[in-house]
Amino acid sequence: MEDTSRFEALAASSAERHALRRELRRRRRTLTPREQQRASEALCRRLRALPEVQRARRLALYLPNDGEIDPTPLISWLRRRGCRLYLPVLRPLAENCLWFVRYHAGTPMVKNRFGIPEPDTRHGAHRARRLPAWALDLVLLPLVGFDPRGERLGMGGGFYDRSFAFTRGPGPRPRLIGVAHDCQRVAALPSASWDVPLDAIISDREVIRP
Repeated sequence: MEDTSRFEALAASSAERHALRRELRRRRRTLTPREQQRASEALCRRLRALPEVQRARRLALYLPNDGEIDPTPLISWLRRRGCRLYLPVLRPLAENCLWFVRYHAGTPMVKNRFGIPEPDTRHGAHRARRLPAWALDLVLLPLVGFDPRGERLGMGGGFYDRSFAFTRGPGPRPRLIGVAHDCQRVAALPSASWDVPLDAIISDREVIRP
């Protein structure tokens, strides 16, 4: 009976997260192009003011998809500061894990199985173009939802959680900063045991330090 109750509670929690994920994705997709642009500009102003971003020399970010807030206006500023940029790539032959591949204007790009642009895996297969996740200084990762305590909701694939699970232990690790639109903020989110904690969450309106 206790096992059944625990399973039903887990299923209910999973169903709630799925429904909330769908609603928050809908919210960000309904933003107009002008609202998206203003949010992106506000986000990048906040990011430029962060000591972690100012110090970073090896930084991973993402190309926006599905209404995600856009961090790419930060790219030219980062490059002027001598920062090397990396993009996540779905790692071949590894379930729900990421490579981080050097990104510049000439990087050959393809769409992955989710339709998201990423560096071609044939390009990223060369080790000189990849960086181990632990060697990054800072990672900007997109969120589906967040709350004032710093709890967050991702897409549900576990890509970042698997790729950065090592950050729970000793050793070198990057700073992890989640970014999102303010409309993706909710009053409270349940934490999941597999969620890798973030160092900060930045929206177009606030900075949260869990």
